[in-house]
Amino acid sequence: MSDLGSEELEEEGENDLGEYEGERNEAGERHGHGKARLPNGDTYEGNYEHGKRHGQGVYKFKNGARYMGEYVQNKKHGHGTFIYPDGSRYEGPSFVSSLPGEWADDQRHGYGVYYYVNNDTYTGEWFAHQRHGQGTYFYAETGSKYIGTWVNGQQEGAAELIHLNHRYQGKFFNKNPVGPGKYVFDIGCEQHGEYRLTDVERGDEEEEEEATMMTVLPRWKATKITELALWTPTLPEEQPPADGPGAEEALETEGGGEPSEEGQALADGSEGETDSMRPGEDDGEGSREEGREDFRYDTIDQGIVSFEEEENKQSEPPE
Repeated sequence: MSDLGSEELEEEGENDLGEYEGERNEAGERHGHGKARLPNGDTYEGNYEHGKRHGQGVYKFKNGARYMGEYVQNKKHGHGTFIYPDGSRYEGPSFVSSLPGEWADDQRHGYGVYYYVNNDTYTGEWFAHQRHGQGTYFYAETGSKYIGTWVNGQQEGAAELIHLNHRYQGKFFNKNPVGPGKYVFDIGCEQHGEYRLTDVERGDEEEEEEATMMTVLPRWKATKITELALWTPTLPEEQPPADGPGAEEALETEGGGEPSEEGQALADGSEGETDSMRPGEDDGEGSREEGREDFRYDTIDQGIVSFEEEENKQSEPPE
């Protein structure tokens, strides 16, 4: 069952009383803790208030589904866990295992996690039973993950689609990427571009049969590649001590006598700095040029998995 199908699992109304064992108030209404077996075969055990389910309770459907959580005036409202007949379930986030998902007016509303039967998961915000707001959808088959905005159950707005060795950052509309974006690869480079909407090619017969229908798919157009920048640290070379009378005579001539210890240290430091600058600059240029040479556009282009191909590998979020 999809996450949008629980509307079909309607609970018995307040007039469908069935059998009841439990507390009542002075007016004879179900009030307090009690158990009920309803005419349709469903059962409920929990709190009542003035004849209605109110507070904590467990509602079991005859088809195997069940709800465990809070009620307000016969409606699921507050925190609760719903397990569907196919084994999928809606509850709170795993990092707060004691907190069920949020409900309002009998609908998923607020924050919660939906575990699908194919092991996909959606963690995030809900509005009126639909994924809406910020949320993360994990595709179990491929390991990919969509992190971003949802509108009325669809991927829409700024988001990041993360794959095993690269990710796409951009905007989505109606589950498809649109406009400018970029692919970021784990090896340290990026490919910038944009998704442009194009019509799907059809044969003549298909065009005649489906003249009124038009399918538009996004196509990636690369515009720029950020190259790999390899950097190799260059350490200053140690200079051997000056030996021989030549160096000492030169210093005596310039200083007019014996050089002081501070002057000698300054001179040695200047020589080391000058020598280390020259190889550092040459080595740095050589490393960067070598990096550009190894990096080719076609290598990145092969690394790009088109959105259409990747989507075929992934399971679509159930409607």
